Amino acid sequence: MEYMSHLQKDKKLASILTQEPFVLKRKKNLPIRLMASIMSQQLSTKVAAVIYKRFLALYDGKEPKVDAVLATPNEALRAIGLSNAKVGYIKNVAQFCIEHGITDRKLATMSNESIIELLVQIKGVGKWTVEMLLMFGLGREDVFAVDDLGIQQAMCRLYKIDATHKKTMQQMMLQLAQKWTPYQTYACLHLWNWKDS
Repeated sequence: MEYMSHLQKDKKLASILTQEPFVLKRKKNLPIRLMASIMSQQLSTKVAAVIYKRFLALYDGKEPKVDAVLATPNEALRAIGLSNAKVGYIKNVAQFCIEHGITDRKLATMSNESIIELLVQIKGVGKWTVEMLLMFGLGREDVFAVDDLGIQQAMCRLYKIDATHKKTMQQMMLQLAQKWTPYQTYACLHLWNWKDS
């Protein structure tokens, strides 16, 4: 993997790079990916998977079209285990995607910055959520999730960053991450992997 030799220039990062290379894939149905991301917020991976499975069951086990989600009664979405707030946010995503003609093809032509700018307008969608979509939905290689708790913990441990002042910590993180461009996403994947192992 060409990203490996680039990331290995950072000696500390090099010490945690696994031999197992990560492969980023582009997924289809990105508006639904965004909804899934909202559903999984503040939940364990296991619980999130259960809720997403129940969500698909509402549509015969297949990923629905955006307008089908918009037409789903709120009670039905509440019944699969979503909070009122999350039901609202999912409907917001559906409405926004219809109004702005957001499709996989449209997003594929846009830059990371433009996608973030566009989608954070949706109530319930923050920068972190869009960054996850860029990484795991669009397979973008150069995304750095500075607000991700796992990345913060991993970098504070690896680079001995003091986490007392959030702003200073994040500035140091961003400085370090600049060296990883154009492969910041892979660095994040290795940091998560190292933290979890």
